Amino acid sequence: MEDLRRTYVSICKEEGVEPQEYVLGQLSELQDSTGRPRLNLSTHCLSVDTCAILGKVLQKEVLCTEVVLSDCMLSEEGVKLLIQGLCQNRTVRLLDLKGNNLRAASAEALGKLLRQNRTLQSLVLEWNGLGLWDEAFAVFCEGLRANQNLRQLDLRNNQISHQGAEGLAVALKHNNTLEELDLRWNNIGLLGGRALLGFLQYNKKLQQMELAGNNIPGDVLTAIEQALQHNTECLSTLTESKKKTQILSNEIQFLKMEKGKQFLNLMGTIDRQREDINKSNRKSSIRIGQLQEALNERTSVLNSLRAKLQMTEAALALSEQKSNDLGELLTSSKLEKSEIAEKHAKELHYLHEEAGMQQAKLVRELNTANEKNLQLKNKVDELERKCKVQQDQIFELKQDLMSKTAELKLRLVQTEEQFEMEKKRFKQALEDAESLRMKEVEHMTHHLSESEKSLQERIQKLEGMRIQLEEEVSRGKAAALLERAQAEEEMVKMRKQLRMEEEQRMNQQEEKIRLLIQSRDESQVHCLQQKQCVLDLQAKNTQLILEVEGLKHRIEELYQELSGKEQEKVAEVNRARLELQEQIGHLQAERTAQEGFKEKIAALERQIKVQQNNHRESLLDKESEMSSLLEKLRLKDAEIKRMQEDEAQRANYLQNAVLAYMQGSPHRGISMSK
Repeated sequence: MEDLRRTYVSICKEEGVEPQEYVLGQLSELQDSTGRPRLNLSTHCLSVDTCAILGKVLQKEVLCTEVVLSDCMLSEEGVKLLIQGLCQNRTVRLLDLKGNNLRAASAEALGKLLRQNRTLQSLVLEWNGLGLWDEAFAVFCEGLRANQNLRQLDLRNNQISHQGAEGLAVALKHNNTLEELDLRWNNIGLLGGRALLGFLQYNKKLQQMELAGNNIPGDVLTAIEQALQHNTECLSTLTESKKKTQILSNEIQFLKMEKGKQFLNLMGTIDRQREDINKSNRKSSIRIGQLQEALNERTSVLNSLRAKLQMTEAALALSEQKSNDLGELLTSSKLEKSEIAEKHAKELHYLHEEAGMQQAKLVRELNTANEKNLQLKNKVDELERKCKVQQDQIFELKQDLMSKTAELKLRLVQTEEQFEMEKKRFKQALEDAESLRMKEVEHMTHHLSESEKSLQERIQKLEGMRIQLEEEVSRGKAAALLERAQAEEEMVKMRKQLRMEEEQRMNQQEEKIRLLIQSRDESQVHCLQQKQCVLDLQAKNTQLILEVEGLKHRIEELYQELSGKEQEKVAEVNRARLELQEQIGHLQAERTAQEGFKEKIAALERQIKVQQNNHRESLLDKESEMSSLLEKLRLKDAEIKRMQEDEAQRANYLQNAVLAYMQGSPHRGISMSK
């Protein structure tokens, strides 16, 4: 307060004006009884110089919200200077110029004040003559039209005519902030009252307007009161609707935040599941490396077998030298037995080739199954957010497929067991035949040469299979890397697409459903192919059984033919038996090594099947978890949509009620006026 007093004194010294004592006292005590900063200079005459200095003081940012200058006998020039300072003021909320006989120049200055000031909310102009000059009052009305912060306006006893009332009506049509207007004790009349009633149809902000003592008919006054009452009711309903919409917007914002948190949690779970799948991929790659090491071991075993074959070749060369001496004695028996041995070797070679082809086919099927498992795994990554109904159908189809594959595997195991039994029987028969043929030296040499050739061919086939397997493993690794990169890119795209609108999600879900149907068809085709393969294997197995039975009958006939000749040749073969026993021991050792190699291959195949079953079970578990998470997300989305629809329905009800009320209230006012 002292700062304001000092500024007033300093400006007075600069202007060479004597400061008024009453003004100094009021500037030093600005607060009223309620504690608000108020400058009260009412009932004191203020000169033009004092008004100019007060205008300069008020032009600065002072802690004063109310300025009372009622009954101060201000001149036109003094009012202009005061208002010029108030035009740039940003703290004054109330200005009281009651009883100062303001006229044309003051009305124009007040219009300028209303246009430029942005903080004034209450203006008291009681007991003045602003309405005597129509042009000046029109300038005042223009300022009121442009003002957007005035709340209260007091124009009592200002001699406002019906023309001034019409100007006020035009100004108030475009003013949306004035709430209280006092026009008592003027000369508005019937025309002015009708003009004021007309602007109330456009202005819905004005709530109170006093018109007593203006010679306005009673029906016009009642219509104006009804319009004002309608404005108050509309404002109350609007405030209530604003409060409700604010509450609803807060609730919707809270729900959006909750949904965002749930979405982030879901994305976290999906990332964790993806990490688990990556771990399983790494484990499978480690397992492939182990299988590669086993294959390398097999190649080393084959190399050792080659060395042993070379040793046997050297031994056979020695045995051939010895057998040449006995060749003249066994020439007659050689011809017959060579034919039988050739047939038998061809049959054995055919059987070995069939077993190798079946083994290669099984390896290829295993590789194709692994590749299809990888493709299905990528498809599972792509189809994480599919519709629950389609996932249930796919789950049921997969269960059916698993049951069918299990049945097929059981059948395959049974056929393999039967095949092994037949092999054992056939081996037993071969062992018996070999025990009888051990007496014949030349037949054994021929048999060894044939077996050597078959072993070399088989080694070549195994090497070709190993090269093919290595190439397929390398291609599978490259394809897995490419598919993994593609899957990561597709995951980024999916995360971006999840933030889009729900209509795009529905389109994506329809596309995913179509892809699911395609994958289901592919799985059915694969199942049919597997069934066809099983049928082919069964047919081949039956053929092999028939051939083995024919061979048994043929061997029995040969045994009967040889039984007579063996008695004659036992004495001659006894000497050669001692020399060939050592070679037979070596061959038996090699045969046992080959059987151990076959057992290792069977064990590796069983391990691969067990790993495939485990991998499929883990995939089913992951799919069930994903389906439950997607179901939860769908339920949350449905709940949010339902709440949004309820809130939109409530807002529509409120809007319809307000519109019905606003449309119905003017009709009631017209009926009452009639």
